[in-house]
Amino acid sequence: MKFVHITDTHLVTPGEKLYELDPYERLVSCIDDVLAHHADAAFCVITGDLAHRGELAAYEGMARQLARLPMPVYPLLGNHDLRGPFVQAFPLGPRDVNGFVQTVLDRAEGRFLFLDTLDEGVNGGRYCDRRSEWLRARLAEAGERAVFLFMHHPPFSIGIPCVDAIALAEPERFAQLVDARRNIRHLFYGHVHRPVCGSWHGIPVSTMRGLNHQVPFDLHTVEPVPKSHEPPAYAVVFVDPAQVTVHFHDFLDRRTLVKAGEHYEYAP
Repeated sequence: MKFVHITDTHLVTPGEKLYELDPYERLVSCIDDVLAHHADAAFCVITGDLAHRGELAAYEGMARQLARLPMPVYPLLGNHDLRGPFVQAFPLGPRDVNGFVQTVLDRAEGRFLFLDTLDEGVNGGRYCDRRSEWLRARLAEAGERAVFLFMHHPPFSIGIPCVDAIALAEPERFAQLVDARRNIRHLFYGHVHRPVCGSWHGIPVSTMRGLNHQVPFDLHTVEPVPKSHEPPAYAVVFVDPAQVTVHFHDFLDRRTLVKAGEHYEYAP
């Protein structure tokens, strides 16, 4: 089974630029690439910061582009998002009984849980009591089945101070929810705009660069969060009973080496 993981699109009103780049154009190019190469994916998930300032026009632009995809799409919320405008643009989008953008996808490969870590008006994330109760119940229902988690804010430090300062608040509370669950096979997150993999409480974790601007590999700056124009990426994930494989794809880098006599050169 294959799915596509996109993160941190940071859309503004279509036609406007953000940090000298066009995030809507980047999203169009990303969707074009997915359609060309991965239209057979089982689903697509976008782990938050869909919009940069929460404008309705940004979400409407995203809805138009996501409608081009032939597979189900699960857009989650990050700290730059606003629930009200998001719900206007995605009235049928995933929501739990409390109105949080959370839902469940059950497949033969396991249970996929899409979480809402937005704490509106705050750059860091929060997973409150009501959301925790929802997750606790969904994990209990899964029994011994494989579980995959998706969220915007990482519940752990990654060693980049500017991002660690705005990670999930009270990560120990979240850790208590999942620490005893040895059937959680992977945690996919966003927020950090960098390719970062590892493990946390024995759970493999991964994220990658966003679609617009990135965060440089800066181990010293705390604030403001620095920005870079490193290439955007999305992930293509393969899941089978014995393995989870995550590929990071720099979809705008189309340079290919070809043999030219005794040397290699980039294909035109």
